[in-house]
Amino acid sequence: MQRLLLPSLRALTGSRNVGLLVPRVASRTQCGSSCGSQRPLRPGQYSTITEVALQSGKGTVSLPSRAAERAVGRWLLVCSGTVAGAVILGGVTRLTESGLSMVDWHLIKEMKPPTSQEEWEAEFQKYQQFPEFKILNHDMTLAEFKFIWYMEYSHRMWGRAVGLAYILPAAYFWRKGWLNRGMKGRVLALCGLVCFQGLLGWYMVKSGLEEKPESYDIPRVSQYRLAAHLGSALVLYCASLWTSLSLLLPQHKLPETRQLLWLRRFAAGTAGLVFLTALSGAFVAGLDAGLVYNSFPKMGESWIPEDLLTFSPVLKNVFENPTMVQFDHRLLGVTSVAAITVLYFLSRRIPLPRRTKMAAVTLLALAYAQVALGISTLLMYVPTPLAATHQSGSLALLSGALWLMNELRRVPK
Repeated sequence: MQRLLLPSLRALTGSRNVGLLVPRVASRTQCGSSCGSQRPLRPGQYSTITEVALQSGKGTVSLPSRAAERAVGRWLLVCSGTVAGAVILGGVTRLTESGLSMVDWHLIKEMKPPTSQEEWEAEFQKYQQFPEFKILNHDMTLAEFKFIWYMEYSHRMWGRAVGLAYILPAAYFWRKGWLNRGMKGRVLALCGLVCFQGLLGWYMVKSGLEEKPESYDIPRVSQYRLAAHLGSALVLYCASLWTSLSLLLPQHKLPETRQLLWLRRFAAGTAGLVFLTALSGAFVAGLDAGLVYNSFPKMGESWIPEDLLTFSPVLKNVFENPTMVQFDHRLLGVTSVAAITVLYFLSRRIPLPRRTKMAAVTLLALAYAQVALGISTLLMYVPTPLAATHQSGSLALLSGALWLMNELRRVPK
């Protein structure tokens, strides 16, 4: 049958490199009496890994294969890297207080930066109408403005590049038929999240441009909107990285023991804790909470500072009191490291593949490196290079947690 069908299929596709799905059939000496009944095929029970799918009504043939699956995985891995770059660049933009330098938003028009002296002066005059210039930067020169403007411009252009990195290859893979039904839904969700992320970024910037006559505080964006902006970026990063790892790394067939079940659950909880710790960093950045108590392990002269609960109602302190925000971030960081340490020692009690053990060791090393970076950033009064490295470390730590989770995931039956 294969000899009869293969030439016809080659004629249809115009290619000799076509692999036909043929179930592996056991020999008669092996199957005994069961050969009379047809058994349902399990996934992957084929003579080649190439699948042939005819798109009815289009006259085209798509060939989803392991090679196509790896191509999609590599694409999503690159996409997660671009998202990480956007998060890091956004952190530097925040640290250099450049985020409010561009006071309007246009999808296409703003892609061309000012080129003449007149255009730069017009852009600077627009900036001078808003609170950051009036209160904080009233003596800023045009040369200084150009620096912060280019920082924000770079972040916005990078964001557009991220959008293109998702949308254009997604359309290509979709048209080629390399995405199955489940992957199509996931890719649509990722592309939608990219677009939402851009809109959320402008919504965040707008909060820092609003006039607040009753306040003489340094103009800054809302820490709530900043946390939402960072949180959506982290969700996009995690979803992209998880999907790429699932496509690129072969699954381990681990024995489903009670110990493994608990380890898998503990790894998931630890990854959630790492995510929450990274998200709490947005409140630290939004309130400049890294500058209120620059000592460790104590906060000033005490373990629990007196101004921890100065706001009313009490819940308001968690999100708006810089002292409480820094305290929470410290607590979450220490708890995350403790959980990762326990997770590492639990993993040593179970026979695991070499790659899984490597993921556990990497996660442990990243955790202690991140703690060292956080403490150093605090003690040195948040220098921009060190603070940016600390933020990058949070992404690396989150990546390590996702990698270990992916190694421990259950093999579908």
